Amino acid sequence: MELPNARASAQQRAALESLRHALLKLHKTLLEWQRVRYEREHGRVADGYPLLDKVMNDPAFAWLRPLSALIVQLDENLENTELTQTGARLLNDHARQMVTPSESSTEFQRNYHRALQDSPAAVMAHREVSPLFTSGRTADH
Repeated sequence: MELPNARASAQQRAALESLRHALLKLHKTLLEWQRVRYEREHGRVADGYPLLDKVMNDPAFAWLRPLSALIVQLDENLENTELTQTGARLLNDHARQMVTPSESSTEFQRNYHRALQDSPAAVMAHREVSPLFTSGRTADH
């Protein structure tokens, strides 16, 4: 049973760490997929600052920002010694909802759906993230 203010267990923290790692890999894969799409239309983008500038400021990359923000949110919560069981579960649920591809939901989910149709690497990264969601909960079992 989950107590409202009980601290997240070591198992919950480990599950969130694993989720964070898988989401980082997914983010990198989706970023590369978007970069290829962008370069087909606009020409090559150099690594380093030119790419970072595009990612942060170009509307073509804006759809990836919610995933970036989720990873930052995971980082901040994993550093917080006061992370609760409820907080850990809500983070897990939010991540699950975000990486559920959909043709008719958020901009991220629509583009994510498109990436899964177009990129074997995105499918593989998705397959690494999906099993990290256990019955919608990160609670101890």
